[in-house]
Amino acid sequence: MASDQTLQAHQGHENESVWMGAKEPFKASYGKLMMWYFLLSDAFTFAGFLIAYGTLRFSSPTWPVPDFVFSSLPGGIHHKPLIFVTFMTFVLIVSSVTMVRAVQEGHRYNKKGVVFWMLMTIFGGLCFLGCQAWEWTTLIGGEKMSILKNPFGTHVESGVYLEGDGHDIKPGDSFHAHQTYLIHQHNGEWMPLKYKTEAGEIKQQQFGPKAFGALFFFITGFHGFHVLSGVVFLLIIMINVASGVYVQRRNHYEMVEKIGLYWHFVDLVWVFVFLVFYLL
Repeated sequence: MASDQTLQAHQGHENESVWMGAKEPFKASYGKLMMWYFLLSDAFTFAGFLIAYGTLRFSSPTWPVPDFVFSSLPGGIHHKPLIFVTFMTFVLIVSSVTMVRAVQEGHRYNKKGVVFWMLMTIFGGLCFLGCQAWEWTTLIGGEKMSILKNPFGTHVESGVYLEGDGHDIKPGDSFHAHQTYLIHQHNGEWMPLKYKTEAGEIKQQQFGPKAFGALFFFITGFHGFHVLSGVVFLLIIMINVASGVYVQRRNHYEMVEKIGLYWHFVDLVWVFVFLVFYLL
């Protein structure tokens, strides 16, 4: 009985010493712990958006095919599916590698190394944002897609076009069910083409579901805002590293580790956005 009381007292003393603030219960500082909490809550937010997109995608009878929608390249090159967005993804993944190197140099107390690799990470983030800006400009300015109008429609049956659009479609061209098409504009007016189905019916192109454009711009824009915020924080922290602020602190380069966690999270989220929007 006495030994049990002694053991309980000893365990109580250990617990007090752990939770009195002298030690870190989870072997992580308060700042890192709060960053993990933030990232967890943000992950739930993105998950909700992507689940909503998937629900609408698979419940809709028609939906634009990504290989057709995202097939343009700078310089007026078309019909090269997913090459541009694959380059964007590669740039963001490489920036995650440079962020790892910045954290490693911080552990070695190499200030110049931290600054260099953080600068490379910032460059990668800016490159990704530039690519996303070009993609949005192409979809909005060139193909007239918006949150209210989606010119990318999908055929529900096979047939033959009776009209041409002056671009890729000519009268007499055939198409198959589930094939995506783009409704063009002429002098500010939409030009839906007429076609004949295999059953001999004369029909006209229909606009695609509004949810496609709305969700695309909202979710990719929300992610882009995270990338832009990350670039701003990276720049601020890099300037602090260069000025020697963190060398004077007890936790030294922990701030570099915390922004590194955020940056890796942003990269990981993009992998899921890439999968849902560009591959499904």
